[in-house]
Amino acid sequence: MSTPAATARPTRISLAVRDSSTMLRRNLLHARRYPSLTLNLLLTPVMLLLLFVYIFGDAMSAGLGGGADRSDYIAYLVPGLLLMTVGSTTIGTAVSVATDMTEGIIARFRTMAIHRGSVLIGHVIGSVLQCVMSVVLVGAVAVAIGFRSTDATVLDWIAAFGLITLFALALTWIAVGMGLVSPNAEAAGNNAMPLIFLPLISSTFVPLHTMPGWFQPIAEYQPFTPAIETLRGLLLGTPIGHNGWLAIAWCVGLAVLGYFWSASKFNSEPK
Repeated sequence: MSTPAATARPTRISLAVRDSSTMLRRNLLHARRYPSLTLNLLLTPVMLLLLFVYIFGDAMSAGLGGGADRSDYIAYLVPGLLLMTVGSTTIGTAVSVATDMTEGIIARFRTMAIHRGSVLIGHVIGSVLQCVMSVVLVGAVAVAIGFRSTDATVLDWIAAFGLITLFALALTWIAVGMGLVSPNAEAAGNNAMPLIFLPLISSTFVPLHTMPGWFQPIAEYQPFTPAIETLRGLLLGTPIGHNGWLAIAWCVGLAVLGYFWSASKFNSEPK
């Protein structure tokens, strides 16, 4: 028979939830007190959106064919830039993790009676929340300049939100791993640059069939393109084809890889 003391003793799961919540609040407060990094990373997709719509919009819409105009190109461009926003936001996660590692706070956390995984979980959940908020802000700018998603149903919007969240989770775990292996914050930012570079060589700005033949497989089978094509189909009501399964496979694969990579580095001897 259990005693009242044993009943009141917190379980391992409750401790993990409590400590992870504490670390989440810590990271959100840190992001609020030092918003410059988040704002700088957020400005990249916003500036690209405005640049490609108002400067290159007429010329780029010609590549869509069929008499497409600037409004058609806005509809084509926005889904890719929303996922590019996710990639750019997670760079801040890599920098934040590297900063914690090099400034000694992680070493102090190791000596405290807290759940070991809560430090990383706090970073991951905080980053996913920041990604979602950043996507909402970029989406608001897109709507303000003319983006419309009239053909999407409620289920399409729910699926689109789920895809963005899953994609943010996958890239965040990869970013956490990059931060853990980086010797300093500057190196972490450089190591995470592929998260911005890859959308530039995907179907974000132009359709795959307009690219050189030798380059099309590179753009088609990288992580961003199937996710972009899936999100584009959900928001615009166009066919998704096999891209939905490819996007989910990439997200799950990257999340699992990033999780085990990050856990392995975090549990190893401190630098």
